[in-house]
Amino acid sequence: MSKQFSPFSKEELMPKPEMLEIKKQKGELFIGIPKETHLQEKRICLTPDAVAALTNHGHRIILESGAGEGANYTDNEYSEAGAKISYSAEEVFGCKLILKVEPPSIKEIGWINPQSTLFSALQLKTQNKKYFETLAKKRITAIAFDFITDEHGVFPVVKSLSEIAGISSILIAAELMQNNSDGNGLLFGNIGGVPPSDVVILGAGTVGEFAARSAIGLGARVKIFDNSITKLRRLQHNLNYPVYTSTIQPKTLQKAMMRCDVAIGAVRGKTRTPILVSEEMVEQMKDGSVIVDVSIDSGGCFETSEVTTHKKPTFTKHGVIHYCVPNIPSRYSRTASLSISNIFTPYLLDIAEEGGIENAARFDKSLRKGMYFYHGILTNKAVADWFGLPFRDINLLII
Repeated sequence: MSKQFSPFSKEELMPKPEMLEIKKQKGELFIGIPKETHLQEKRICLTPDAVAALTNHGHRIILESGAGEGANYTDNEYSEAGAKISYSAEEVFGCKLILKVEPPSIKEIGWINPQSTLFSALQLKTQNKKYFETLAKKRITAIAFDFITDEHGVFPVVKSLSEIAGISSILIAAELMQNNSDGNGLLFGNIGGVPPSDVVILGAGTVGEFAARSAIGLGARVKIFDNSITKLRRLQHNLNYPVYTSTIQPKTLQKAMMRCDVAIGAVRGKTRTPILVSEEMVEQMKDGSVIVDVSIDSGGCFETSEVTTHKKPTFTKHGVIHYCVPNIPSRYSRTASLSISNIFTPYLLDIAEEGGIENAARFDKSLRKGMYFYHGILTNKAVADWFGLPFRDINLLII
């Protein structure tokens, strides 16, 4: 009689232990929100509603007294949302996770505990080598929200603030065109029988697009200049409205500048913004016309531009009113704060859900792209190249 063989091996027939899913360990966040000390900075990273959403999830938040005043939020609103109000900046900087709009000063970094996490803007062009060396000594993990990139390759915070800057530039120009501001006493347009004002926009990025939207909405005639045909096509498609577009050719630009009532500078460069409008072109502009140089944050694209402040925002040169205030979104601090807060809150909840910044960064590429320090190790090549510092790839450190 032939021997019967089982189709299963002996090992497969042996009883096996039941495999249970291990529940992910959620983390409790201990967040500090200090008062912004940078000149004219009025924004705040979290609104009271965002604080309430986080405290309802069991997270602790300490807010320095007066931190929300610039955006017209009171200490009482934050207290009712569940935050602890502190009168000590050192106590706030002692939290495990620090949220700031502007990068901290060297003195403020001194108050941060070793191995803490910092969320803030980086503003690379305003920094010095000592800032990065001080962060490295404290072994801080630092994330720049102006470096965070989403799955579509968009910089969400930068894009949102650029939208605000674009709309603001037209609203500011509308104010400066009044007789009270020594302007020509013009409205943008939409008045029957009256020719519309002419607006020139340099740059077809997000700032340029939203400036164009606002100017068109007010009835102006808009001309947009950029050396990228792709950007010009995309802008035309997004606006869904016929506008004059051109590459930047000196003669064409000079004619447009001579005829315009408002010129908006919305160009970005890899290092310094290129100067596209010479002083000679500005001299030929109409008396009482307006320049709003949004590009002043990185040098300005008009040769006559000089940095001004929110307290004294304008000067007149060759009969042309210049507005050259860096950080225009801070002028509309509440809107800007709401925008930043809406972007920050989901990230914070996700970090807690994943059990901490390290786990979250493992699965979230956008956080890794924003991270420029990991436990005191510089992980951003642009920063390393700019200041001649050693750098490690973040993807090799977080596995």
